[in-house]
Amino acid sequence: MVRFVLSPDQVVTPDILGKLPGRGVWLRADRDTLEIAMRKGAFARGFKQQATVPTDLPELVENLLLQRVISLMGMARKAGDIVLGFDQVREALQKKRPGLLLEATDGAEDGRSKVYFLAKALYSNVKIAGALSSEELGMAFGRERVIHGLVRKGPFAKTIELAYQRLAGFRARPELDWFPDQDR
Repeated sequence: MVRFVLSPDQVVTPDILGKLPGRGVWLRADRDTLEIAMRKGAFARGFKQQATVPTDLPELVENLLLQRVISLMGMARKAGDIVLGFDQVREALQKKRPGLLLEATDGAEDGRSKVYFLAKALYSNVKIAGALSSEELGMAFGRERVIHGLVRKGPFAKTIELAYQRLAGFRARPELDWFPDQDR
């Protein structure tokens, strides 16, 4: 779910962290749901007053959700809960179950498959996030590009997974096509 509030000038504003003051309207974190709400005047009904809805609201929400995921990944990296790089991810998989595998949308299919099927062979029900490009993953870690990553099991993995699921409502989830046995 994504919360929206009204700014002082009555403009619908996304509240990704759910901490802004005022009456909130909650919508499912999904582009289609948001676009329907925009067309049908759901914000004015929810706020019980006139509300100006920016035409680029879906893109704004997607960008804010992406920044949230990137920020969480950066914090997890600083906490030592992220492993980056093909060889390092494979090595980490040999030692312990991952919380979440990170694969860039523009990464090579061969490398992605090797990492995923190793994880799948060692552990059942492996979770993978694949809706971020290598540049977007790189932003999270202060690098130009990142193709393979792993979030160690723990609180950061759960928080990043939840933030990723919200973002996935606004983006295609290529991991569902790469590996059809993934949970939807």
